Amino acid sequence: MRLIDAIDLIGGGTPKTTVAEYWNGNIPWLSVKDFNNDDCYVYATEKTITEAGLNNSSTKMLEKDDIIISARGTVGELAMIPFPMAFNQSCYGIRGKKDVVTKSYLYYLLKNSIQLLKSQTHGSVFDTITRDTFANIEIDLPDFETQRTIANTLSALDARIAENKKINHHLEQMAQAIFKSWFVDFEPFADGEFIDSELGEIPVGWSVQTIECLSEKVAMGPFGSNIKVETFVESGVPIISGNHLRGLYLDELGYNFITEEHANRLSNSLVRAGDIIFTHAGNIGQVALIPEDCDYPCYIISQRQFYLRCNKTKVLPEYINYFFHSREGQGKLLANASQTGVPSIARPSSHLKSIKVVQPPIDVQLAWFDKVCAMLQTLNSNKRENKKLMSMRDSLLPRLMSGELSVADLAAK
Repeated sequence: MRLIDAIDLIGGGTPKTTVAEYWNGNIPWLSVKDFNNDDCYVYATEKTITEAGLNNSSTKMLEKDDIIISARGTVGELAMIPFPMAFNQSCYGIRGKKDVVTKSYLYYLLKNSIQLLKSQTHGSVFDTITRDTFANIEIDLPDFETQRTIANTLSALDARIAENKKINHHLEQMAQAIFKSWFVDFEPFADGEFIDSELGEIPVGWSVQTIECLSEKVAMGPFGSNIKVETFVESGVPIISGNHLRGLYLDELGYNFITEEHANRLSNSLVRAGDIIFTHAGNIGQVALIPEDCDYPCYIISQRQFYLRCNKTKVLPEYINYFFHSREGQGKLLANASQTGVPSIARPSSHLKSIKVVQPPIDVQLAWFDKVCAMLQTLNSNKRENKKLMSMRDSLLPRLMSGELSVADLAAK
C-alpha cells in the first residue's frame, strides 16, 4: 500500500509575530530546532503560544504519540509527541490510521524511510517534503501483533537512551552547581581573606586574567567554501557541527568526514582533546569541551565555530568550559552578539581573547575538578553506552522493517 493511505497529514502554522498576546502562553509550539537531535520524543520547545495564537492562525494541535517531521529546508528530522503541542508550517504532523498502523511502529517505519523520503523531495530553491512524497512511497505493513513486537523492541532501546540522557542532564546541573559554589559564591573559601578586583571581591592569591593570557591559541573555523558536501568521505577526520555541542562535552554522534589530506590543508581549524569549541553564528552560545577520552585524535570545526586551546599550566580547560556554561560566562560571550539576520558574535576571536575571568590557583582548580570527576566519569560512561545502544537500534531497524530479522528471531534472543 502507499504510505499516504496509512496516515493523516496535518499542517502547521505560525501566529502573527507582531501580536504579543499570541505568544509566551502555555501551549508548546514546535519548530525543527526543537527536535533535530535523534531523540525519540521531544519534550520541550523554545517558543510557546497562547489559546488566542492557536485560534487565530493555521497551526494545529498534535496529540500524544503523533509524529512531527521537518518538511522544508532541513528535511527529515523526526520525533514523537509526548503531550499535545502546536507546530509551525515547516513541519508536518503525522497521525497513523488506527485500523492500519500502530503509532510507535509508524515512527520506526518513518525513521527507516528517511533517506527514501529525502529522495522524493520537491522544490527548486528548498528541498520540501509534500503530500506527493508520501504518496510515492510503497510500504508493506505486518499484522498488529508483529508491529507491536518490533516497536517494543526498538522503543526499549530508545527508552534506555532517554534515561541516560536524563541522568546526564542531572549530573551536568549538579556539576555546574558545584562550580558556582566554588568560583562564584566562594563558599569553600568564606573564612579566608578577600581582596578587591575589577571583577569584585576574590580570595587572596587569586587574580583576574584575560582569556588571551590563559590560552595557547584561539582560532576560527574554515571558510564554508573549503568544506563542501562533495568533499565528504566515509571515514577520515570528523567535522564538528552544532549538533555535537549540546552539553558540557562534545557529543560524538553522527559525523561527516573529510580526508586527512583535506583536513591538513585546513590545519589551523584542526582541534583535539582539551580544546573548547564555540559557535559564533547561528546557534550562538554553544560551548563544548573535547574530552581526553575522545574517539578521534583530531577533528575539524565548521565555518560557524571557533576554538580555544588553554595553557594548562595556568588554567584547566574544564574550568574555562564550566565558566562559559555559567550565566556570567554566557553573558560575557554574547555581550556583543547581533540578532539581526543570522545571530552572530562580532569579531569572535578578538572578543573571546578580551574576556576577563577570575583565575584561581591551579591547585584550587585541581581540587575542584577532583570533586566533580566521578560525576563526569558517569556522564561519559552513559554517553558511551548510548552510542552502543544507538548503533544497536540503527542496526536492528532496517533488518526488522525488511523482514530480514523476524519476530521469532527476537523471541529466540
